[in-house]
Amino acid sequence: MTSAGRFAPSPSGELHVGNLRTSILAWLFARSTGRRFLMRVEDLDRARAGAEAEQLRDLAAIGVSWDGGVVRQTDRGAHYAEAIARLSAAGLTYECFCTRREIQEAPSAPHAPQGAYPGTCRNLTAAEREEKRAARPAAVRLRSAATEATVQDVLHGSYTGVVDDFVLRRNDGVTAYNLAVVVDDAAQGIDQVVRGDDLLPSTPRQAYLASLLNMPVPEYVHVPLVVNADGARLAKRDGAVTLADLALSGISADEVRDALLASLGLPAGPLENALAVFDPDALPREPWVWPGLKRAGSELA
Repeated sequence: MTSAGRFAPSPSGELHVGNLRTSILAWLFARSTGRRFLMRVEDLDRARAGAEAEQLRDLAAIGVSWDGGVVRQTDRGAHYAEAIARLSAAGLTYECFCTRREIQEAPSAPHAPQGAYPGTCRNLTAAEREEKRAARPAAVRLRSAATEATVQDVLHGSYTGVVDDFVLRRNDGVTAYNLAVVVDDAAQGIDQVVRGDDLLPSTPRQAYLASLLNMPVPEYVHVPLVVNADGARLAKRDGAVTLADLALSGISADEVRDALLASLGLPAGPLENALAVFDPDALPREPWVWPGLKRAGSELA
């Protein structure tokens, strides 16, 4: 299978300029290394009607193209179930009946990393599990033998993070992100993952899970986010940050694309212009503060 990169939005709403900037970077990394570029819609949770079509339209409007059709996670439940069955057969899963509040209020296990699941349900007896099943459905957790793992990132270098008994399937039956993303990347031949650096802390869990499933660990590239004037991650509440909202101010998709490219030190115009001079080592390492785009007379400010 030919190697590939990807962009994998969650269809919870329109993409904002931070998402679009990351999509451009994912496209540039893949194309500059001769990889295919794939599109996957991560619609297991928080899908809003019509959002997928809006997102794909906006990506096309700024010049992000992809190879083949769009893969949707809601079509891949059997693959996730098979992966969990493999782990369970190897004794690497257990049922968990904890609520979020119970986890937050539970004392941490001795020597456990901060933020790690405390292992409340790890060693329940069969009788205890049966009693708890009568009260609420169970989530499925990984029975991890590690407390941390180290991954290599193109921009961040070596990164070590927490690995705990993380959730593989929620108690409502929905597959958890950490499992779905590992299974999907392996199935699609994705060996380069470019995404926002807010997801870096979860990456050691995913790399560890890939190793348990005998799946390849991709090359990781976690890129800086776009933030507002207060340094917080950009969101729709920050004003005109989507292509649709900016269009109402008379700002075209091409102008938004050019502003995003300028923030990366790359030339304006079709993405092929940026691809011709793309150098990962020259990329900014700090978050970009969204300046807002508006027209002053006939000039873009």
